[in-house]
Amino acid sequence: MTDRRSERLAALVDDLARLHLDGILVTGLSNIRYLTGFAGTSALLFVTGRGEVLFVSDFRYQTQASEQVGELAHVVIEPQSLWTGLWRELAQLTHVQVAGFESGHLLHRDFQRLLEGGARWTWRPTIDVLERLRERKAAEEVSLIRDAAAVAERALQQTLAQVRPGMTELAVAGALERALRDEGSEGFPFETIVASGPRAALPHARAADRLLARGDFLLIDFGAIVGGYCSDITRTVVLGAADARQREVYEVVREANAVACTHVRAGMRGRDADALARDYIDERGLGEAFGHSLGHGVGLDVHEAPRLARGAESALPAGAVVTIEPGVYLPGWGGVRIEDDVHLAPTGPEILTRFPRDLIELS
Repeated sequence: MTDRRSERLAALVDDLARLHLDGILVTGLSNIRYLTGFAGTSALLFVTGRGEVLFVSDFRYQTQASEQVGELAHVVIEPQSLWTGLWRELAQLTHVQVAGFESGHLLHRDFQRLLEGGARWTWRPTIDVLERLRERKAAEEVSLIRDAAAVAERALQQTLAQVRPGMTELAVAGALERALRDEGSEGFPFETIVASGPRAALPHARAADRLLARGDFLLIDFGAIVGGYCSDITRTVVLGAADARQREVYEVVREANAVACTHVRAGMRGRDADALARDYIDERGLGEAFGHSLGHGVGLDVHEAPRLARGAESALPAGAVVTIEPGVYLPGWGGVRIEDDVHLAPTGPEILTRFPRDLIELS
């Protein structure tokens, strides 16, 4: 895979100049991984406007930091406090006076550390500096998301072959998560959602001990991780033969998904992308039953920028990978959601998920 860390750091340095900052403290773990390749859970990163990179971690990650970060940064393995190591090393960078910090990732107790241990520097909050850089995916990032989608789809195929009336939602989630591991997923991007019958009307239902019954909708929302990159997929099936109302609602959602996946484009506002599916559902009298946004970016985090929502004014950047996930939820009856991952390529949308969207009736 092409090593893009240097060009990512160069883009960040350009942003620091624009923001009139001498450097930035990066504490979001996904942002640290994006810049350095480090996949551990304990690290601080400081990047200066001159391109100097200071990486501080603890003794648990000495070998991992050496292998993953390499010569990209000045690596410090701190035996006690990461912050003590940061202040000591940062003091050597005498040209740094005004520095930014990631306001969306800094805990209050760590902000207190800035005010106390970092008092010799002036600190300014920044918002989504790295997140904006991460929106545009390089070809190898898109490839990893595609691979993660393929892992998820193979796992779903295996799981649906095992689903029977009388199983619990928890058992379905367990079977799916086992299949995800068997197929090569490094973990689970979020808690697997399995909701059946009337509980399918809960968009973020947790799997419960409810027994699946013939005639139920079964909504499954899950993902896989490959090379640190996530996929996010939802499919809704019926146990047994679907009735007329189930077919009607399902078809509305399926077509809304198809319209949005076909017509979403880089350059359009997030709100206009959201309207592609929302207007279709609204015209069929189910608009009030579609209560969440159409989608979000996906990458190192399963939920990241950009947003496809009614209030999203920003343009969708070329290269982003976004979810398209319209849904209709009718309390007491059930719900349908169909979610795909879509790459906003310069030539138009590229759907990365291939699992069938036609209604599946499990025998």
